[in-house]
Order: sequence, then C-alpha cells, then structure tokens
Amino acid sequence: MIQRLFTRNDLARNAAIACTDAQNNYLRNVLRLGAGAEILLFNGRDGEWRARIERITRKICVLVVTGQTRTQEPPGDLHYLFAPLKKARLDYMAQKAVEMGASRLRPVLTRFTTTRRVKLERMEANAVEAAEQCNLLSIPEIDAPGRFEDIIDAWPQERVLVFCDETAPAANPAGALANLRGRPLAVIIGPEGGFSEPERGRLRAAPFVTPISLGPRILRADTAAVAALALVQAMAGDWSSHHDNSF
Repeated sequence: MIQRLFTRNDLARNAAIACTDAQNNYLRNVLRLGAGAEILLFNGRDGEWRARIERITRKICVLVVTGQTRTQEPPGDLHYLFAPLKKARLDYMAQKAVEMGASRLRPVLTRFTTTRRVKLERMEANAVEAAEQCNLLSIPEIDAPGRFEDIIDAWPQERVLVFCDETAPAANPAGALANLRGRPLAVIIGPEGGFSEPERGRLRAAPFVTPISLGPRILRADTAAVAALALVQAMAGDWSSHHDNSF
C-alpha cells in the first residue's frame, strides 16, 4: 500500500513540497524510501495527490506533485466532546474518534475530570496519523479544553447533542437516533467517574440534548467513545446515508 502523508502546503500539479523533519525521518529511515519513490499527499483542501520523491538526504526531502488521485470530499459534520483522559488512553480515543468520522474534537472539563491539561499538538499528531492510515482526506478541528458550563451555555440550538448517559435505563437507542438523520450532530462522553448530578440534570433539561444508553454495562470512556460514535454514524450519520441500517 502506498504511503500517505498530510501536508499543510497547497497541492497542485508540479508543486514542490518540502517535508518536515519528522516526515523526512519517516520516509528515509523508517520506510527506507529513496529518490523516485511515490507517495500520496492530502491537505484537507485540495483532495489527494500522487507525489514523487525528488531528493532525499539526512537533512532534506523534496517531493514533486505529479497528479491528482481523488478530488476533495466535503468533511463530515460530527462533533465529539469528551472529558480528557490520561496520555495513552487519550491518544487511543483521539485516533478512534477520527477513524469513526469525528470532524471536531472538543475536550470538556467536567466536575469529575481528573486530567485537566491536554497537549493539543499531541492530539493533532494522533488525528493526522489516523487520517493518513485510514484513507481520509481531512483532519478534524481540535479545540482547546473548555468548561462544561461554558460550552453548554453557548451551545448552538440547531446541533443535537447526543448524551451518553450511563444512568439511563438500558434500551435500544436506534429509534431515538434514527429520528436525528439529517441534523447536525455532536456526541458527549463523560469522565471515568461520570457526570455530576448537576451536570447530568443540565444535560437532560436542555432542549437540544438527546440522551441514550450504551447498554447494560459501564464502559470505559475510550471504549464508550467507539461505541457511541459507531451507533450515531450507523443510525443518524454518514453510514446511514449509504445503507438502511436497522437493529
């Protein structure tokens, strides 16, 4: 499989692209590619392009764009809100959220959030890696952490917020989610200790919130992320636009 790389440069035929030091090291020392080898490039704006390694040394790698392989597709529109986790589990969650089609990652500081510092550059690196490996053409927006109360106060009423409530009675969420097809959506997952009672009450009272259960078991936050995003995509998101899903 041909290697894909994300770049912030504009892409067009015959454009010369200078790799970052990290990309140069990866192409030269990990993949052991030399001059003449081909890779694929994308930037989230111009689609996907084939490029040839024109020159590669210990200090520099120059690519020349040779032709477009895919036109740019509109990015998805699914926001993912989550209480930050410790480093390794946050890495995993960010990668899986991108693979599942999240278009915006929003860390939320809740009452029981234990990790309150988020390295945004690390989260972006994980998002880029997931996009490169999963054949995506865009990477998500990544927000700085925000307080739960501030985010809910400023919430746009037209976007439905799917609240994964671990205290909700276990029930099939298919009906509630199927009714949301065609709406702009977001999913919120709480911290390991769950939402506080005031936070849960605030969510349940908000007119833009749709609460759902993720089943009879209490899931870890990173597992809940994959489960929730899969459910939402299957019943109301971009999976449902391609298939008539039913549970």
